[in-house]
Amino acid sequence: MPLHRLSIRARVEPSLADAVLDALAHPVLTFDDRGEVTLANASAQVYLGGWIVGLTFADLFPGHEPFDRFAASGKEMSLTSKTHARFRGFMGAVGAGARVLSLFPDEAEAPVVVLDEDELTGLLKRNGLHSRLEGAVAATVEGGGRVAVHCIDLDRFKLVNDTLGHGIGDLLLKKVSDRIRSACRKGDGIARIGGDEFVVVQTGVVDPQDAERLATRLVELIGRTYVLSGHTVNIGASVGVAVAEPKNGPRDLLRNADLALYEAKRAGRGRFRVFETGMDAALRDRRELEIDLRRASALKQFDVHYQPFVDLYTNRVIGFEALIRWDHPVRGRVSPVDFIPLAEETGLICKIGEWVLRTACATAMTWPEEMTVAVNISPVQFRSDALVQTVLSALAHSGLPAHRLEIEITEGALLENTANVLATLHALRDLGIKISMDDFGTGYSSLSYLQKFPFNKIKIDRSFVQGADEGGDSEAILKAIAGLGLSLGMAITAEGVETQEQLARIRSEQCTHVQGYFTGRPMSADSISTFLSA
Repeated sequence: MPLHRLSIRARVEPSLADAVLDALAHPVLTFDDRGEVTLANASAQVYLGGWIVGLTFADLFPGHEPFDRFAASGKEMSLTSKTHARFRGFMGAVGAGARVLSLFPDEAEAPVVVLDEDELTGLLKRNGLHSRLEGAVAATVEGGGRVAVHCIDLDRFKLVNDTLGHGIGDLLLKKVSDRIRSACRKGDGIARIGGDEFVVVQTGVVDPQDAERLATRLVELIGRTYVLSGHTVNIGASVGVAVAEPKNGPRDLLRNADLALYEAKRAGRGRFRVFETGMDAALRDRRELEIDLRRASALKQFDVHYQPFVDLYTNRVIGFEALIRWDHPVRGRVSPVDFIPLAEETGLICKIGEWVLRTACATAMTWPEEMTVAVNISPVQFRSDALVQTVLSALAHSGLPAHRLEIEITEGALLENTANVLATLHALRDLGIKISMDDFGTGYSSLSYLQKFPFNKIKIDRSFVQGADEGGDSEAILKAIAGLGLSLGMAITAEGVETQEQLARIRSEQCTHVQGYFTGRPMSADSISTFLSA
């Protein structure tokens, strides 16, 4: 790539200067006494995405004065020699650190700037991203076109780092960076702004579909398998996209893309979302709900209700499932569908889940001795090494025998760090606790987990039970799951039974247990005695 020369008073042969500067790996810029760029080497052109003409020192380093005025302004610097002044960290706009060399100190020449990139990936840093984005937005105002920002967050990167080590993690980040580069065009800016966070500034966007195509490509490329030093690694990417509107400035774009990323991660891994106006209000609602949730946890505003499950061979209630309830003083009854995901995201689920477990075990001690209590354990709780000890403590304090406790998990608990989760499940089973898989059939790899761990029970998701009324796939899946459980010697609970017809179908498929409004709605602990005696 040729040296980009606007005007320069060269002190060496131009061809030699070109060759030397273009061979440097670091981006190099020089400025005239008016603060305008006079020279940019090949690395600088790549670093700035080709956007060079018209740049000034103030554009790149807002809030800082050109070199020849530093001494007068009293800004801190350290001189390593008469002709070499070094500044580290003051030039936040382009890079997290920048080195400034004065080649012509006697003539008070403006500085030669050598910019530091991300050492690991060679990408822009956070502050360089802001400068690149400001330039791209300004260029669109003058030349037309639009800019899109893509915020990228790697899924399961932490797991790779924790299990395979930081060396493999660094290799993975380099490979991810290469794949992002291959998805982008020459003029696009790419930055790494955190451990596993990247941002792409997409230029030349004609319509939102251009941005969606790039986001699709990023999700697909990053999600492909990696082979790193003999290890096969699979990760994913969540992407939030914001396409610039006339009123949007650089900060607006980054904020909107970040909001879209949050929605993408809420929807599941390996997805992208494009910013929509309503996302702003949704985030405010989420923040308010989080505040209320933290208050509810501190003030113990939750309650536990219990839904019976019935043995279809004896037609007797043999236990209850513990279900958390939250009656907010202003919002009213808040659905677990709304607050449980937020509790998991914020980490509050560990404290809340432990309280539910202890409460359920203590309540179960007031029931007939043959009855069990089932408690849902969140995937987040399985990430804690203290889960087994927490369960042991709950049993010891309540006096509940281990065989009367049933732990329910969803497939989500097994998606991350499967080996550790399986070890925890085996430890719980060894204590005599029953383990069941909840919402069976809704995940993509449920069958493989039945091979890895011998569950005591599988629970057929309510969507198949209720969908079987119309025949088709739901009925076929219901039959298949019931037959599978029967052949493996596992108990089968059908959830969501609400009618006599559904109950009859469940019986005909030889399910062992049933749970639903038809056989008993969730009830308070105080209502159980009356229910059992009715």
